[in-house]
Amino acid sequence: MKTVGYVRVSTDRQAERGVSLEAQAEKIRAMAVVHSVALAEIIVDGGESAKSLNRPGMARLLAMVDAGEVQTVIIAKLDRLTRSVKDLCTLLERFERRGVALVSVAESLDTGSAAGRLVLNIMTAVSQWEREAIGERTRDAMRHKRSNGERVGNIPYGFGLAADGRHLQEDPAEQTVLAEILRLRRAGATLRGIATTLNQRAFQTRRGTPWRLESVVRVIKAELLAKSAA
Repeated sequence: MKTVGYVRVSTDRQAERGVSLEAQAEKIRAMAVVHSVALAEIIVDGGESAKSLNRPGMARLLAMVDAGEVQTVIIAKLDRLTRSVKDLCTLLERFERRGVALVSVAESLDTGSAAGRLVLNIMTAVSQWEREAIGERTRDAMRHKRSNGERVGNIPYGFGLAADGRHLQEDPAEQTVLAEILRLRRAGATLRGIATTLNQRAFQTRRGTPWRLESVVRVIKAELLAKSAA
């Protein structure tokens, strides 16, 4: 079975210059020498994002892994393989099922050993925890801002920006329309029916256009989201 390398850059410009690709390839060749293995080839993904595994080079690498043609995959750095913790776990499980070792130069990792697998599992768990912790802090900060009446993201229908540029204040005209939308919805009116009623009463959207089903949906969703976040 073969030892192969895998390199990736995210932009076409980097791929055209080949500088980053060659730098990765040199590290992979050096690691192959350290491990005393013959490097069969280096698979290249030029101008491909790490957001998903849907890449030509990755598809070829996985096909070789599944066919039992590969024993070891060497990469210059883990983020060349993927930036997604979920995708990394998927790849590791797939490699493990096929008995394929992953060697990363930058992180000094080799999943061919028990110690290497342990370190990588710890790194993966810490990365996942860090992402979730950041998400929690962001949600808490947004909830705190909302509770203080501060603007978070788009200004919800029924409100406008106060003079200080930070806080929200009710827009009387939009509040009237919002109350009517909610009243009609509670009364069992369809979304399309609500739009028709608003147009018959000469109400307009924030942009000054006639109401459509999609406009009503956005307003109702925003209202539900605001209530759930309160």
